Amino acid sequence: MLTREPERARDLVQATCVRALEKAAMYHPDTRLDRWLMTMMMNVWRNELRAARVRTGSGTVDAENVLSFDGSAHVETNIFASQVLTAVAALPQAQRETVLLVYLEGWTYAEAANALDVPIGTVMSRLAAARAKLAGMNPQNDAVRKSK
Repeated sequence: MLTREPERARDLVQATCVRALEKAAMYHPDTRLDRWLMTMMMNVWRNELRAARVRTGSGTVDAENVLSFDGSAHVETNIFASQVLTAVAALPQAQRETVLLVYLEGWTYAEAANALDVPIGTVMSRLAAARAKLAGMNPQNDAVRKSK
């Protein structure tokens, strides 16, 4: 889900494997290998995003370009998904990463904290702030506020 493209995902895994081999001496046997590799992958991904932002001057993906709108039965779902992705994309990077790991990938707070290298309280705080910000962006909330 990080890359949204199979080819980029393969490149990310390969870059992570190369980095892991380069940093193998830094691995501690008491550390879970999957967490160590995931943390490394997140760092490689962040570095790629930063480099892309420098090269292109943006670094964001338009949600409408990512979703497919094929078939009238899925249009409403795709519109809602587009709104959600757009709202999540508008979050600050730290909140966005935390939301994606916990809500999209289904990680526990502890797993996300470990991967992001932050305390579990920070994960909880980021999620609370993101939920509040997303609730404030909800167009239905605007309609309710205007009717009062």
